[in-house]
Amino acid sequence: MIFTNSERRRASAPDGVRLYAIGDIHGRFDLLDALLVRIERDQRGRAEMPVRLIFLGDYVDRGPDSKGVVDRLVQGFSRPYTAVFLKGNHEDMLLSFLADPLAGVNWLRNGGEATLLSYGVEAGVVQCAFWEGQQGLTEAARQFQAVLPAAHLDFYKSLRTFYRMGDYFFTHAGVRPEAPLDQQSENDLLWIRKDFLNWRGDFGAVVVHGHTPSREPQDLGNRIGLDTFAVRSGRLTAAGFEGSKRWFLST
Repeated sequence: MIFTNSERRRASAPDGVRLYAIGDIHGRFDLLDALLVRIERDQRGRAEMPVRLIFLGDYVDRGPDSKGVVDRLVQGFSRPYTAVFLKGNHEDMLLSFLADPLAGVNWLRNGGEATLLSYGVEAGVVQCAFWEGQQGLTEAARQFQAVLPAAHLDFYKSLRTFYRMGDYFFTHAGVRPEAPLDQQSENDLLWIRKDFLNWRGDFGAVVVHGHTPSREPQDLGNRIGLDTFAVRSGRLTAAGFEGSKRWFLST
């Protein structure tokens, strides 16, 4: 489905490149595959030019195939596509678990269990991680490290916290209002909600983000929200940007 553009804030992508920003995938490889097909179809009806795919993070957790999602992203994209991969708070929790298994309880409670299972960590080990404290968490981390492909670990470690093109600032969660865009903290870029979502002023660029789910993609002039709760709704959403035009695609 394509939704109409908002003209409440005029903003432009750089000349000579088309952008697609993709919201939170959360282990739904099936929806990622379907959305990439829709983007390709959308491309065919537009002028040929380089295309940049900007993924807003939260590739893993909750859905059934986090490993499949990352397998697909690690493969890369052929011309005319290039890709930028941003870090979500769920990748942040995954990396924290690998660095310190005792930090993993919060991750498991927020969908990390599904990620461990998708990589082949034994179900009994995952269950013990919930109930056996340090010993269970340590064993789950050990198994995860053993089955985690090196290319996936490199992918998680390489993720950026923001990306700026033209009048758009892409990040996972949002920004701290009134703080310069080049002085944002990583914690805010990955986790912020209320202070960002309630702000009606200008951020210095249109902020394109995921993290906070809504029934429809949101174009509020100063920000564009693309988390349509794919893991539950079945709707994974992308926004397209070309010049001063922007539009939405959803599964």
